[in-house]
Amino acid sequence: MLRGLYTAASGMIAEGLRTDTIANNLANADTAGYKKDATVTSEFHNILLQRINDGAEQPAIGRMGGGAEVVANVASHAAGTLKTTENPLNVAIEGDGFFGVDAPQGVRYTRDGSFRLNDQNQLVTADGYRVRGQNGAAIVAVNPTGSLTIDQAGRVFSGAQEVGRLETVSFANRGQLLKEGGNLFKAPDNGSLQAEPFTGKVRQGMLEGSNVNVVQEMVNLITSYRAYEIHAKAVQTQDALADKAVNDVAKA
Repeated sequence: MLRGLYTAASGMIAEGLRTDTIANNLANADTAGYKKDATVTSEFHNILLQRINDGAEQPAIGRMGGGAEVVANVASHAAGTLKTTENPLNVAIEGDGFFGVDAPQGVRYTRDGSFRLNDQNQLVTADGYRVRGQNGAAIVAVNPTGSLTIDQAGRVFSGAQEVGRLETVSFANRGQLLKEGGNLFKAPDNGSLQAEPFTGKVRQGMLEGSNVNVVQEMVNLITSYRAYEIHAKAVQTQDALADKAVNDVAKA
């Protein structure tokens, strides 16, 4: 009886975590370059049931599941819609690829091209992290007005002078990238994922929108909530059965 209670409770936990993921997707629906997450669940464990009172053979009845567990949150790397902003420091990637960023934790990658110039005229992200040029060099605007021009290959010009080239990289298996806060990704520390030559195009004056479909996420949210309700009802039923067994059956 308690096994049924635990099984239903595990379903509530899994759906609660799925709801948190969906809510985070909806909260970032307007975040440039955001990649939505999907919660992956699997069976927690299963047990082979056998008839133990039917002779020496003990024929198998089948397997009984032991509930559900969340095994991973997987990011979808589908491209978002490119939107024109006319801001010369807004940059988007058309096709596969990421911008390299020098975050406090080390080299990170992002699709969010909401760049700006800091007080040293260095090109940085919205959070102030330095945007990497080739070989990790800083990209500095030398023109007094601080204006930059960026071509499709990622070359950066300050006035007529080329001041660097954006570090843009691709990955053969983007699914191995680890998602971090601040719209950043990191490569695994074990070196199993290596950067490959960039094959996309850089678009100045544009931003990539998130790949969150708000309508679909709302449908997912309702579905997850209904599943949570079903598991909660199962917990209540198991609790009522336990109460019956303790207070009524035991007295008989």
